[in-house]
Amino acid sequence: MENNQEVAHIRRIKSYVLREGRLTTGQERAIKELWPVWGVEYQEALINPAVLFNRDNAPLTVEIGFGMGKSLVEMAGNAPERNFIGIEVHTPGIGACLADIRDHEITNLRIVHHDAVEVFNNMIPDGSVDTLQLYFPDPWHKARHHKRRIVKQEFLDMVIPKLKQGGVIHMATDWENYAEQMLEVLSGDARLENMSADGTYVPRPDFRPLTKFELRGQRLGHGVWDLMFRKK
Repeated sequence: MENNQEVAHIRRIKSYVLREGRLTTGQERAIKELWPVWGVEYQEALINPAVLFNRDNAPLTVEIGFGMGKSLVEMAGNAPERNFIGIEVHTPGIGACLADIRDHEITNLRIVHHDAVEVFNNMIPDGSVDTLQLYFPDPWHKARHHKRRIVKQEFLDMVIPKLKQGGVIHMATDWENYAEQMLEVLSGDARLENMSADGTYVPRPDFRPLTKFELRGQRLGHGVWDLMFRKK
């Protein structure tokens, strides 16, 4: 009952706003043609990764909010030994990601078009996730909107049980204030240990691709902070 109340609390204050852009012809066609192949319909029942990917014992990476999906597709292509599930609410991103999966002949990635809170609560089995990725979530930079940020204790209480022992939460943001909040929340949970040598942030790992957005930020002198915490 307590967990249901926590999930209800997260649902009441959304961490995203649906700003649906117009679907391109290519995105619309990709959804129509490719969703039956790589899409996973939301359901109030646990998935079985071994059945979903038709192979046993492959490590599972889940990414929340993959945007247009380019970096997620690249990561999946670079790590064929892993399974990947991407969760996104914005329809244009779903279409773009499906097209990229097809164009790069990716076989180890599935995507879910739904609210990540409900997906984690109802579809992801406990102890099944090796890596949880949350890259550049909406920073809700105005102080009065900080309550909308996804990274808070209720979020950790939802996702940590889904991690395997030794599983990793990897976050990245280009807002220093949000990085500080992430560090505070993650460091305050006794179930996690910081993988940073100095107890703060880690260098960007090679497996996280640089996006065009991030490269532009670097040219403008903007910082990016990566955090990696392991489940004890």
